[in-house]
Amino acid sequence: MPSTTVETPPQQDGVALSHGLKQRHLSMIALGGVIGAGLFVGSGAGIAAAGPSIVVAYALSGLLVMLVMRMLGEMSAAYPSSGSFSAHAERAIGPWAGFTAGWSFWVLLCTAVGLEGIGAAKIVTGWLPGTPEWAWVALFMVVFCGANLAAVKNFGEFEFWFAALKVGAISLFLVLGGLAIFGVLPGTDSPGTSNLTDFLPHGGEGLIIGLLASVFAYGGMETVTIAAAESENPVKGVASAVRTAMWRIALFYVGSMAVIVTLVPWDSKAVAEKGPYVAALDELGIPGAGQVMNVVVLVALLSAMNANIYGSSRIAYSLVQRGQGPKALGRVDSGVPRIAVLASSVFGFVCVLLSYWRPDDVFPWLLNMIGAVILVVWIFIAVSQLRLRARLEREAPEKLTVRMWAFPVLTWVALAGMAAIFVLMAREPDTRVQLYSTGGMTLFLAVVGYAWQKARAAKG
Repeated sequence: MPSTTVETPPQQDGVALSHGLKQRHLSMIALGGVIGAGLFVGSGAGIAAAGPSIVVAYALSGLLVMLVMRMLGEMSAAYPSSGSFSAHAERAIGPWAGFTAGWSFWVLLCTAVGLEGIGAAKIVTGWLPGTPEWAWVALFMVVFCGANLAAVKNFGEFEFWFAALKVGAISLFLVLGGLAIFGVLPGTDSPGTSNLTDFLPHGGEGLIIGLLASVFAYGGMETVTIAAAESENPVKGVASAVRTAMWRIALFYVGSMAVIVTLVPWDSKAVAEKGPYVAALDELGIPGAGQVMNVVVLVALLSAMNANIYGSSRIAYSLVQRGQGPKALGRVDSGVPRIAVLASSVFGFVCVLLSYWRPDDVFPWLLNMIGAVILVVWIFIAVSQLRLRARLEREAPEKLTVRMWAFPVLTWVALAGMAAIFVLMAREPDTRVQLYSTGGMTLFLAVVGYAWQKARAAKG
């Protein structure tokens, strides 16, 4: 039976994590965290598959993400923890669940750090041809690892300005696009609905591919609940972030997809070659649109690197505090789990090296293994919320400052949606391998976690 004790602020040798994140940091992390690199980098493939119906795909997956964030917000406001959903899974289901959710997410974040570094390096080498990609990745790693090692406020300050740039860029894009659509932008004619007539160019199959692409573009929103534990007012921070998630998703994701497919034909070569945002800006005759968007994408990738180094180190730290990892990762100096930061950064850089050393076998295997981790995490969140909500109402109703809508109906609806995505992934050859690889890693971690749980119970 999982413990019902409330998690105390995480400590190591009498030293706790700092509370160096200010409310302005957390607010901007919540706002900018929605605008991930996946929105800029991965949306072109979704548009090519789904056509204008990509708007429906992003709306459907966005609704699922809203439900997940609401469930996570309910638990994180009641039990603020740097372990976020991993700590909630342990409390609700058992230590093996916390172990599985936490370490699978750690692998995902660390690998993503490497992938984002590679993406950022490709942009810079495009500006400075002849410079080695690995050197730029190493530089980015050193900068963000160093910032995270020094103090949590450095992570917060980087994310504050990164988020401000991303929000400013996407907001300007939406304003310009909206003016053009309504025919009031000087020098442009309104396209009307001419680009929306072939709404489902590849039928339901295309919509399914677009839906799967859009689901994974939302990954990374969970970071705000991890960061909240180190803020001045964790409960207020989580509550504010979760309550505004709906309009942020609707505006930035669904809104920008609607603008793009209205302005540019879905099958335009520019969408595939230049990216959907550049194609849309070119359509408006914005000079230097390609380079402007390259800067924005670079910022998004660097922001994701910074956030993932932070998030992975805190997840690892929390796991160690709960006895589920090497004790060295739990060491805290000046309020920062520095060994965990270093370990997460090193793992990320190893992934980069694998992309050079073993591009045909080990690296693709690693990518497939993390392909569906976010869905596994979401399932743990939903099941944990189902169990913890009843416990909270019975034992500490005053902690329910954020409540899941229409509980338990919408929680079950979200679980059904996740199951449907798993089925759709199993149908598609490209995603089937990811599904099975992630399933294998999850099963391995669950077995290890359960064996550890039994061993600890036997000793106790």
